[in-house]
Amino acid sequence: MVQNLIQQVTRWDTHVFGKVFGDVHRKTWKRFFYGLSRSADSYSCALMGLAGALVWPSCIPCVAAGVMAFAMELTFYYLIKKNIKRPRPHQRLRGIQCLIAPPDEFSFPSGHTAAAFLIACLISMAFPVLIVPAFGWALLVGFSRVYLGVHYPTDALAGMVLGVASAQWGLWVVRVLI
Repeated sequence: MVQNLIQQVTRWDTHVFGKVFGDVHRKTWKRFFYGLSRSADSYSCALMGLAGALVWPSCIPCVAAGVMAFAMELTFYYLIKKNIKRPRPHQRLRGIQCLIAPPDEFSFPSGHTAAAFLIACLISMAFPVLIVPAFGWALLVGFSRVYLGVHYPTDALAGMVLGVASAQWGLWVVRVLI
């Protein structure tokens, strides 16, 4: 039963990946999605936190929550990635060539998507009026990872869950300590 479910999810994942990734030679949005994807790199997230703390000192608790959340997110990210060892799409599917160099060997979960959703949660807590653009950006980061050919859709979905859970944990820790 579990094996059948895994096979069905894999078929769906591969099908959706093929629809999003499509023909690599028609990638007119490559630069846009590359830049968007890079906006969730670790140094970009650190700069967002630093800028938030400098410009809006009231954001310091959210920045502290972010530090805690990223510590948890990165720990679980590496544990999951190194234990599941899911090959990236270009390693499993014929005719797939990534539009960017993958940051590491394995696909599951998407660390960029996790970071984007973690940041989106923190931004929406500090500035509730920004909830829609923050989560819109995070969704586009997840989509960009599939578009660029380095992740399957379920990698991005797992990243979403990891990022949101880590942010909620970081916020909880800061509330308990303050």
